[in-house]
Amino acid sequence: MRVLILLLVLAGTARAEFLFRDQGPASIELTENGAPVFVYNHGRMLKDGVPADRARCCYLHPVYAPNGVVITDDFPSDHYHHRGVSWTWPVVTVDGKKYDLWTIRGILAKFERWVRKEAKKNKAVLAFENGWYVGDRRVVSEQVEIVVHPAGGGRRDLDFTVRLRAADADVAISGSPEGKGYGGFTIRFAPRTDTVIRTAGLEKAPDSDLRPEPWAQLTASFDGRQAGARITIDPSNRGYPNGWCLRNYGFLGVNFPGLQHHRLDPDAPLIMKFRMSLLSEREQGLNGPPR
Repeated sequence: MRVLILLLVLAGTARAEFLFRDQGPASIELTENGAPVFVYNHGRMLKDGVPADRARCCYLHPVYAPNGVVITDDFPSDHYHHRGVSWTWPVVTVDGKKYDLWTIRGILAKFERWVRKEAKKNKAVLAFENGWYVGDRRVVSEQVEIVVHPAGGGRRDLDFTVRLRAADADVAISGSPEGKGYGGFTIRFAPRTDTVIRTAGLEKAPDSDLRPEPWAQLTASFDGRQAGARITIDPSNRGYPNGWCLRNYGFLGVNFPGLQHHRLDPDAPLIMKFRMSLLSEREQGLNGPPR
């Protein structure tokens, strides 16, 4: 009887165990208690049959809901440049000349170094520095930190902090100029059925551009299993609440700076923070207190 009670106590106090491990030379995987959380691709990625100019790095894919469902897509046939969870802009102006980090035209992000790689009980931290390059010229310093919390109640929270700073160039970023304004922190979802997009103001959101909301969420059936994700914008972000690019084909994107141009300061970085909640059900775990 005492042994049974001890086992129950130990089970009730079990803690998350995170672990990083390399998946070859180009990717690193995070697991929690042996279950995959995400893969960060820090090396050059290209899918068979996709044009060579779509090769890229520096994004998360695959990303897993707590129930093991892969919720992200990479190199989808309708938009080869879409990649898992990423942060890119279609207009990057460098010394007056325009480039496109979104569709990878004339400018490319490259991994440079790990800053922190910590896998502990009840928390994992992955921090790294990338550079944006025009040819061999480094024009932007990108620093990213991802803090991963344990899964619980069908939900896992990931906290992202992205810092951008101009490096030896006059650099500005902007969303797509044709009125949509998309560009920023995004997720492309894997194939699914019964898709529902919700926002703070809409229970069933249609495709839209630039509508300001503090959060947006997509849930669906992935091969018969419910899963999804919510992105919540930190109130400290510039322009909060930002507009969104919402697409029921499977895309959520926070639009910053939208149709405006934001100049990157070489001394004071642009700081953007987001919480991504990975979900195993349509409503699971989202009404609880923040961690």
